[in-house]
This record gives sequence, structure tokens and C-alpha cells, in this order.
Amino acid sequence: MKEYDYIIVGAGLYGSIFAHEATKCGKKCLVLERRSHIGGNCYTKTVNDINVHYYGAHIFHTSDEQVWQYMNRICTFNHYVNSPIANYKGELYNMPFNMNTFCKLWPDVHTPAEAKARIAEQQAEYANIAEPKNLLEQGMKLAGRDIFTKLVKGYSEKQWGLPAEEIPAFVLRRLPFRFTFDNNYFNDPHQGIPIGGYTPIFEKLLDGIEVRLDTDFLAEKERFLAIADRVVYTGPIDAYFDFRLGHLDFRSLRFDHQLKEGVENFQGNAVFNYTDRETPYTRIIEHKHFEFGHQPDTVISYEYSQDWHPGVEPYYPINNERNDALAEQYRQLAKNEQKVSFGGRLGEYKYYDMDKIVAQVLQHPWLNE
Repeated sequence: MKEYDYIIVGAGLYGSIFAHEATKCGKKCLVLERRSHIGGNCYTKTVNDINVHYYGAHIFHTSDEQVWQYMNRICTFNHYVNSPIANYKGELYNMPFNMNTFCKLWPDVHTPAEAKARIAEQQAEYANIAEPKNLLEQGMKLAGRDIFTKLVKGYSEKQWGLPAEEIPAFVLRRLPFRFTFDNNYFNDPHQGIPIGGYTPIFEKLLDGIEVRLDTDFLAEKERFLAIADRVVYTGPIDAYFDFRLGHLDFRSLRFDHQLKEGVENFQGNAVFNYTDRETPYTRIIEHKHFEFGHQPDTVISYEYSQDWHPGVEPYYPINNERNDALAEQYRQLAKNEQKVSFGGRLGEYKYYDMDKIVAQVLQHPWLNE
């Protein structure tokens, strides 16, 4: 008999839900977390009665009724609707691209028909580009000069750390246009922010389960493997295999959190995207607006996109040809690990929205045996 039925590596959304569900099934679980807190990148820290999204904005949204019902058994959501504002050199535009955006961008445009005609006119200027070679050509072909230059180009260059001419075309497969005056960023029927922030969700999920913080599973991998029947691993898949095939690439983020005492309202919206190349940060987040706060102070976070290297927190997989091929090689190695299951954004080297993570865990074969 092993000491634990499951060791779960990572106290983020994937690991915490798995541990919760396995415990409900009578399994003994141990959760190992490298950081000093639970919650993964969803972690919220309370500062002056404001729940700060410590690793960037997380808005829960889904079209999956089962997932929505599951989450509502754990927490209560408010009615927050994601409606970011784009700031291009002081010009403010609504996101996603909709009639509010088009009427501000082109003052002589007032109707959906006029907006469609203006976009088509600008797209036609680049119709001769049959196979775009980079983001610049792809963006011009999809959106035309004005939208791409003001609202896509600089933001994308900061995200990737490259000029648009050097960013692969595939990163911009489509640009959705809405010809209504609707600033709701998501199309899903359900969205919101957990009242009280995300951290209480994880406290509830992990209640009664042994959790060890500041613990690096990989530093003692063989010992931990020896004391559990099975392991659910949500860390980087290449790190599990000691990078034997090489490093997978990521983009990373850096946050500058600032408490503004005596400032009740800094920017009037939870998220401002800065779409020009010259502004060094990509976004400013004002956290109190996620929960309609009226505290006398506010907390803002400047978000910077940055290069990743070992030792820096990985955030976004770079799904280009090299990385996709290397990730598949690691997935083949993972299939040989009979007692280890790899899951989540880092464990699978795929980007997932939160609701997709929840659905994945609830369908995990080990929980449905």
C-alpha cells in the first residue's frame, strides 16, 4: 500500500479540482505547490479590501452548462461583463471591434453598412497578398490599415517582443468584427467574477486535503513517485523529463502592482489595453472594478509582456512549428508514464481558458473509473 492514492503537483485550477473530486471519491490526496500560495495564476490577494488578480485579469466565462453549474456550487459569481478599452496614443476605443469602435475610428461612419463598406475598402488594398508571410501582411489583409495599425500591431509587437514583420502570420488567424453597439468581449452566455475573489474557491476545493506549499516536486521526484499510486502533474511537461529533448518556449509576463491610497477611481474600467508600440506595458488593470468596488483606495497593475528563459514564470505557449513538434515528442514520452497523468496549460503545452480546464478535469478517466 502506498502512502497516498494521488499526489497532485500544482494547486491551480486543474490540480485543485482533481484533488477535490478524488477526495470526494474516498481517495487520499497530497497536493504539492511550488509557490507559497494556492490558486495558481488565478490567485487573488486582498489589499485594502480589494481583491487583486495577482497574475493578471481572470474573467470566468463559459458556454458549458455543466461547468457553469459546477462552479456555482463552489462560489457565487457577480454579473461583471468584460468590456476592455483600447488606448492608442490617448485615443480611446471600445473592444472588441464593434460599432462603437468603428464610429470613433471613422467619424463619418454611422451605420453597419457604412462600417462594412469601409472595412472592405481597406481590406481590398491588400487583396493581392495571397499568402501572408508575417503578422503585418496578415493583419492588413484581415483588418485593413486603420484597425490593424491602431488596435492590433503595437499590442501584438509587445506581446511577442518582435516587430510585426517578424511575427508569424499564423498568430492572427481571424479578427472578429461585430456590427452592433455591443462592448461585451465574450459571446458565452455565462460570465462573471467570483464574489470575494478566486482564492476562496481554492480554499474550499482544498479544505481537508493535505497541501504542502513551497515544495518543488521535481527536486524530489523519485521520492514522491514512490509514495503514491498515481501522480497528476500540472507543471511544464519538458521540465518533468529534465528537458532531455530541449526546452519548450513560452512568453512571460511581469506585473507592477501599485496601491493608490486616496484614489477612489483611477481609470473607470477594469482593463485598459495600450495598443501603441511606444507604451512599454500592454495593459493597466484596476482590480476594484471587477467587483464594482467603492473603496476609498484603488490598486492598479501594469502588465508587461517579456521574454521567457529558465527561471522565469512561463505563461503562454508559443505554438509555432518548432514548439508544436517538440511538444508532441514530449507527449509521446508522457504516454509511457503509466502512473503519471499530465494536464493543464503547462502539462499539455496548450493554452486553455478556465472553463476548458474545469471540463477536462471532470472528464478525467481516473475520476470516472
